[in-house]
Amino acid sequence: MLVVTGTGTGVGKTAVTAAIAALARHGGRRVAVLKPAQTGVAPGEPGDLAEVVRLAGDVTTLELRRYPDPLSPEAAARRSGIPVVTPADIAAAATELDDTHDLVLIEGAGGLLVRFGPDGSSLADVAWALGALVLVVAEAGLGTLNATALTAEVATARGLHVSGVVIGSWPAEPDLAMLSNAADLPVAAGAPLLGALAAGAGALDQAAFLAEARAGLSPWFGGDFDPESFQKSASART
Repeated sequence: MLVVTGTGTGVGKTAVTAAIAALARHGGRRVAVLKPAQTGVAPGEPGDLAEVVRLAGDVTTLELRRYPDPLSPEAAARRSGIPVVTPADIAAAATELDDTHDLVLIEGAGGLLVRFGPDGSSLADVAWALGALVLVVAEAGLGTLNATALTAEVATARGLHVSGVVIGSWPAEPDLAMLSNAADLPVAAGAPLLGALAAGAGALDQAAFLAEARAGLSPWFGGDFDPESFQKSASART
């Protein structure tokens, strides 16, 4: 199992989750993607899991709660009157999926400590309960080092293991801060750089997306991304 979290909202978690799923599926593995709480999407509208299927193809998906307001799961549950989702609910669903799949990806909402309920439960509790690795999806630009370091420090303090960091959206023309961050992000995360997904990859069709996933993700996921070459190229442009 792999828990995919972000340093915040809109950093590219869904695209990265889809890229990991696409590579695993292409490699013949049975893949499931679990979304514990989808917020800001009305009933019947396509959410993050629909995007994963569009990009990755035939993977199993499971959404446990859907809240219409674009808020944290706790706040959205409170406003809607829909029950909160608990770490026990999520762990049980993930364990059941794990019995019939080779890879289970759990995509969070926002960051690692975004609250599911009034008890303060979060994705960190889910990762701990499952003993799952945590992948941090980070932004490329200014401010990302602090957010990444905070996420990694909290994860470590809670007994979690951060497997690596992936840049969720790497532009064709990165600015100075982004180029500098290519080397500094794994230091902030205390974990290796496992990829940098090209900006706009989420708008591609399945075949083109698979190619971008392979180019943008490490061999750890079945891709061809070489962090050393990536960092050297970034450094040469500063």
